Amino acid sequence: MSTVPSLSSPLQLPCGVALPNRFGKSAMSEGMGTLDNRVTPEIARLYRRWAEGRVGLVVTGNVMVDRHHLGEPGNVALEDARDMSLLKLWAASGSMYGTQLWMQLNHPGKQSPRLLTREPVAPSATPLSPKLRGFFNPPRELAGGEIEVIIGRFARSARLAKEAGFGGVQIHGAHGYLVSQFLSPRHNERTDRWGGSLENRARFALEILRAIRQEVGAGFPVGIKMNSADFQRGGFTEEESMVVAEMLADGGLDLLEISGGTYEAPEMTGVNEKESTRQREAYFLRYAEQIRKRVSIPLMVTGGFRTAQGMADAVHSGATDIVGLGRSLVVEPDLCARVLKGEAFVSRVRPRTTGIKMLDETAMMETVWYTHQLQRMGAGKNPRPDESPLWAFVRNMALFNTKGLRTRRLRANH
Repeated sequence: MSTVPSLSSPLQLPCGVALPNRFGKSAMSEGMGTLDNRVTPEIARLYRRWAEGRVGLVVTGNVMVDRHHLGEPGNVALEDARDMSLLKLWAASGSMYGTQLWMQLNHPGKQSPRLLTREPVAPSATPLSPKLRGFFNPPRELAGGEIEVIIGRFARSARLAKEAGFGGVQIHGAHGYLVSQFLSPRHNERTDRWGGSLENRARFALEILRAIRQEVGAGFPVGIKMNSADFQRGGFTEEESMVVAEMLADGGLDLLEISGGTYEAPEMTGVNEKESTRQREAYFLRYAEQIRKRVSIPLMVTGGFRTAQGMADAVHSGATDIVGLGRSLVVEPDLCARVLKGEAFVSRVRPRTTGIKMLDETAMMETVWYTHQLQRMGAGKNPRPDESPLWAFVRNMALFNTKGLRTRRLRANH
């Protein structure tokens, strides 16, 4: 079967907007914002690369809705219109050649490094697992009024993204960040209207969707990235995830991106990939096939795709509407254009190891290597697939600490 027809066909979203093809670039944090979390020209240059590569849908790295709660140094935070000219440059650069550029909106909750946040917030005052407590301070439980304020922040950031020319927004509801924390009974032990039953735990995500929709209107795409499961005992289960997906679909969602895992159980990196998954390539395809029976909104499955044929088979089977790619598009930002021309693509992604077991067994190792390649492209350079993982790790951790300390100092002085 030719891979081109399945992957080149446009996709109509419920809001009426059409995506030009079936390739989606999943969010990857760039760490390229300023010390005070503002947009830079380098970010626009990076996103132009993927537009030139003819990716149909490109989702930005997570943009924070509150500059006092960051996932890492160098995050962009969008609270007001002061960076509108650079936001417009970013949107225009990433929307060339018909690409749809969506801004991912996020709040880290308790997953904000102690270097940046002395007192992170969460649904409940439940700390992360012992192995992560050296990196993250214990959280404080959010008051009800604070929850409403955060919902408003998501909506305001979405409106600003639309004003800047972004084609849509995506709520980050996966990987253990704040929306994911509200969904999980392991992290949400509240007894008020925001916790307890699944309906209450899903209220935060549903209210964010409702508030964003009120700000941007019915014709503007709004998606969510959500875990298929947390892969933790007492966490968010696959059945719960499917029920929440039905709620979101009924609430006016345009696209559901399926992922899974958290910092505590990083399934999204493929660390526990089974042979059956390897044969079918995508990590969460089985879940997608199940949820397809329950919702009619478009699906994007991210993680594990390695060949043009595997991508085409996944779309042709109906299991997914969009092939979500991350690491492959860092190593080869033009791969979509090549596949659309009929090339029999095989991904060059491979495990990045330093030879130091403690480092190699963490999701952080892979993340920092790919982050450095993003930063190279932002500087106008090509990615370096043969770059030393240990060198990239040492370099980026030094930058992480330096930028983190300077960001905290800058914040304290203001």
